[in-house]
Amino acid sequence: MANLMGVDEDQQWLLNCLSATLDLNQEVRSFAEASLNQASLQPGFGAALTKVAANKELPLGLRQLAAVLLKQFIKKHWQEGEDSFEHPAVSSEEKAIIRGLLLSSVDDSQKKICTAVSMAVASIATYDWPNGWPELLPFLIKLISNQNNMNGVYGALRCLALVSGDLDDKVVPSLIPVLFPCLYTIIYVSNVYYVQTETAALMIPMLKPWLDQFSAILEQPVLPEDPDDWGIRMEVLKCLNQVVQNFPGLAEREFMVIMGPLWQTFVSSLQVYVRSSIEGIEDPYDGSYDSDGVEKSLDSFIIQLLEFLLTMIGSAKLVKVIANNIKDLVYYTIAFLQMTDQQVRTWSMDANQFVADEDDATYSCRVSGALLLEEVVTSSGREGTEAIIDAVRKRVSESQEEKVTGSAVWWRKREAALFALASLSDHLLEAEGSGLTNINLGNLIEQIITEDIGSGVHECPFLYARIFAAVAKFSTVISTGVLEHFLHTAIKTTGIDVPASVKVGACRALSLLLPEANKGVIMPQLMGLFSSLTDLLHQASDETLILVLETLQAAIKAGREVSASVEPIISPVILNLWVLHVSDPFISIDIIEVLEAMKNAPGCIHPLSSRILPYIGPIINNWWFSASTTCQWFSGWIFGSCDNAFEGKLLARWPL
Repeated sequence: MANLMGVDEDQQWLLNCLSATLDLNQEVRSFAEASLNQASLQPGFGAALTKVAANKELPLGLRQLAAVLLKQFIKKHWQEGEDSFEHPAVSSEEKAIIRGLLLSSVDDSQKKICTAVSMAVASIATYDWPNGWPELLPFLIKLISNQNNMNGVYGALRCLALVSGDLDDKVVPSLIPVLFPCLYTIIYVSNVYYVQTETAALMIPMLKPWLDQFSAILEQPVLPEDPDDWGIRMEVLKCLNQVVQNFPGLAEREFMVIMGPLWQTFVSSLQVYVRSSIEGIEDPYDGSYDSDGVEKSLDSFIIQLLEFLLTMIGSAKLVKVIANNIKDLVYYTIAFLQMTDQQVRTWSMDANQFVADEDDATYSCRVSGALLLEEVVTSSGREGTEAIIDAVRKRVSESQEEKVTGSAVWWRKREAALFALASLSDHLLEAEGSGLTNINLGNLIEQIITEDIGSGVHECPFLYARIFAAVAKFSTVISTGVLEHFLHTAIKTTGIDVPASVKVGACRALSLLLPEANKGVIMPQLMGLFSSLTDLLHQASDETLILVLETLQAAIKAGREVSASVEPIISPVILNLWVLHVSDPFISIDIIEVLEAMKNAPGCIHPLSSRILPYIGPIINNWWFSASTTCQWFSGWIFGSCDNAFEGKLLARWPL
């Protein structure tokens, strides 16, 4: 980029590198990123990034990029002793420069820069505030009080929102007289902000007017065409969350005023969520963004709502406030667990994403809803457990009625009900085993899973995937006949033409069921299962590959008696995969565990050891470049299991 007035050679170099990281050419980007990484090890790099972020004459994109890199730099080099720390450490002089420049940029007119600067301020505050940066909060309070500088008000609130998690009882009392009058005034404008700064004595007179204002916001039905309203309600819920977490005693006395409006928001938001997200009906505000460039997401609002309800249920005092509505709460929550239209489309096209989202418990309404139900069971005991079962039965009955009327999405409520049960399986099984409930879980699960099995697998594949998972979760209470039927069906499913999601469900079930399966029942089917899983290994990648490997490991352990006959087929495939994925620690570990299972099967150690010889060279060669500890472990068990003659041949060809 062209040289700018007042920019020295070092600054110009930094600007050029930042610009190059945005280049369309991959080689240019990679070189620039490597150069910046090297520069980050030099004194003054953090200050240089801060100067770019603070320079209002530079392009917005470069300033924002510099601020993001600064946040990463702070995490790595600011505080010795932290887990994320990397040498060298930032000097005290450079720290002072960075802090001063950041504070001067908090009132930047560009909202994206303001947010990025606030994140950097919060990162430093984690290490330095309050003792090492005593001027931070007084500076922010002063900005909030200056109504003539709205950019400053906005920026200071952004900083306080990010820093507020570290406020403690020592700091809180001194902030209340100045901070809360400012915040209470701001609430009447358009947005609601809350900073955790109250003590019990000073919260009492302020809580009621705040709750009255929150009630006025929440009591109106949620509308699909007003994303701005979602944002305001979301801020209200964040504030209420802080009140509940930090002042549950106060909240219990005053909280009844909020319950009616909160319930109105909860119920009406479900109607909007079903129409917009689950049914996937487009609306004119789809893809809208706020002034910070953050998408106005209905899902984010729903997640915040569910998390606030979880906080209430988790409060020993506040759970009493909604005790009479536990059944309704659970009933509506299960509806939020339904797969959205976007999830169905994404997971149908990408089985890896389906497996990843299921395994990693990603940020979603399904996950937040399941956590809320878990808190209901934990906090409400028998009453909560019975509420779950009652709601599941109702939703399953509704799904059957929708199926009869010809609905194409009848299966979603049933899948959501099974998802809820599977998510709570440990709690429900414990409750039944301890006699805390008279519910027969086995009969309930069997009734749900046997009603529709055998037809419609292509029309509702995700329901079938969930059925397999549910069978595995509740295998201890399902009758032997039903369990063996689903085990046989799962084995068969791995080798027939069905949607990928169904095979994912079958593999999940098999990986859990095979270790405890009746050998006499599964043995005649194992050869076919080995063949199917080997075929799947050729098709799978990433997360699905790991799942198939886990299933294959379980199959080898379950069929130790026949493993020797399939070793010549399976081992070359596994070894080829290991050569391809030796640098991936997650896949490598699963591959090694499969080979370990094969090695331990009767009659497999010597043919497997001999078969490794052509593969061990590329593997060991890659060892030095990938620094894979799994390689070392792998070679260790080979050398430990082989006779001396074979080990001698191995070392002669590839000396270590």
